[in-house]
Amino acid sequence: MHRVLLSAVSALALGGCATLPSWMPGSTGEAMSAPAAPLRTGPQPGTPHLVVTLSIDQFGSILFNQYRGRLSGGLNRLSEEGRVYQNGYQAHALTETCPGHSTILTGANPERTGIPANDWTGRTDGREVYCLAAPQNTLAHGRNTDNGPVGPDQMRVETLGDWLQASSPASRVFAVSGKDRGAITLAGHRGKPFWYTDDFGFTTYVEPGQTATDRLAPVAALNARIAARLAANPVTWTYTNDACRALEGTWTVSEQTFRSALPPANLQLDTSPTLDELTLEAATDLLETQRLGQRGVVDMLGVSLSATDRVGHQFGQQGPEMCEQMHRMDAALGAFLDRLTQVPGGVLLVLTADHGGSDVPERMAEEGHPQAGRLDPALLPRINADLRAKYGLAADPLISGGSGLMIAGEGGVPLTDPALRARIGADAVEALRAHPQIAGAWTLDEIMASPMPAADASPDELTLLERQRLSAVPGRSADVLVVYTQGLLRSRGRVGATIANHGSPWDYDRRVPIIFWSSAVTVGQERPLPIRTIDIAPTLANVLGVPTPDTVQGRCIDLGLFTGAGQCPSR
Repeated sequence: MHRVLLSAVSALALGGCATLPSWMPGSTGEAMSAPAAPLRTGPQPGTPHLVVTLSIDQFGSILFNQYRGRLSGGLNRLSEEGRVYQNGYQAHALTETCPGHSTILTGANPERTGIPANDWTGRTDGREVYCLAAPQNTLAHGRNTDNGPVGPDQMRVETLGDWLQASSPASRVFAVSGKDRGAITLAGHRGKPFWYTDDFGFTTYVEPGQTATDRLAPVAALNARIAARLAANPVTWTYTNDACRALEGTWTVSEQTFRSALPPANLQLDTSPTLDELTLEAATDLLETQRLGQRGVVDMLGVSLSATDRVGHQFGQQGPEMCEQMHRMDAALGAFLDRLTQVPGGVLLVLTADHGGSDVPERMAEEGHPQAGRLDPALLPRINADLRAKYGLAADPLISGGSGLMIAGEGGVPLTDPALRARIGADAVEALRAHPQIAGAWTLDEIMASPMPAADASPDELTLLERQRLSAVPGRSADVLVVYTQGLLRSRGRVGATIANHGSPWDYDRRVPIIFWSSAVTVGQERPLPIRTIDIAPTLANVLGVPTPDTVQGRCIDLGLFTGAGQCPSR
């Protein structure tokens, strides 16, 4: 497709900074997106026919900036041709996959999406609840794998795809991922998500009254091809780049030996670059078989690449495994972008991440970061022992859950006595704050009593408490929320499973790239000042002329990439 290279002057003029946040140049103050005129029968002149949302799991700004100059495929193309915000932010504190993905197409922080963490502890029975649990549903492949029955019900707000289909019922919304939470959060309540599951292919959820055959129809032929290919050619993972081989090494992780090299021990598909290659193959297949962007209406395709996160957890971010993952993902993404340029109506793609991450702390410490390490394993038992003695308790009152510390009674069931809960919570916070490995600790009540950050507050200047406020969801967040010092991981690490993690409110976990790229116009502009992932949905809605609901907390940014999009409306 013919591409038009904008001059620096015209590109700046099209950038439309008039409605950017007050902490960005040329701002006129607060200007959030407001309801626009409903989308008419088809795309308006100059409006893209397909919007692609690409989320790379654990692809923080550290990895983006580290590798962007070394690559020659898709990531390089997006960096050279797109409008690059290298300082995008997940503004909230608990930087995990589910809450991070929930912000991208809703325009809302986790405190409003209702997704504070990947898991939280149930208030009545003390059991862990998965962020997308939907026990009324089944899984289309007929087995309870992955995270069990799932669906979008736990999300309390709708996504851009939902807004689009409300305005244009003929529009199609699909999403693919290596994880259920990557696909469902991008597909929203009305779209069709598919995610990869071992020994089957791409699956989805089935609601009551639906059939698995119908739900799997869009990917049935794809799954058959993948199964045949993997049976004939099992997954391999070897070096393609000598610079990656040079990163080999041996490390001691929690008194275990970790040999960082390829092929890794116990090679699995879902912790290798093959997972992303299959996901992009599925995205391309849906693009073609569903004729996305080719039917006279606007369609949406969400793509969440999960392998970077899986590789980061199991091998860390600075070894040969991640190096090869970056190169192979880049190559696969390049082929995908080539296919997008063939969509006749034009494509607008946004790339971002659900969160960032850091490396294995043992390797970080040896490389000159003495603050890197792991949490003192005796800390929680010591605090629990003191609390048990003080209050005459028969069981430890603090239980570590998916989203923080819960205050529990016997049997792990959350404690119901409000006065006792308050006293235990206050004592726990005081003890935690006194420990040198703790940067902050609050009860949920303290966090909820604190004011919300100002709508125009710069995400890089939020206090730790303000970041916690954007994460906290009453009834789902933990009773006590803790921030560990920078470079510190809570987990002890287990070689062959998880040796590195994320989830902190520090910038290495919150800072992510945000790139807007058009298949029709080359922009090639770098924007260094911060924006937020919650700004993506209202920005895209403005391009499409789709009304946005009052749940949106993000700001519309005038991209100037399509002639059909007006200036961002103000509220």
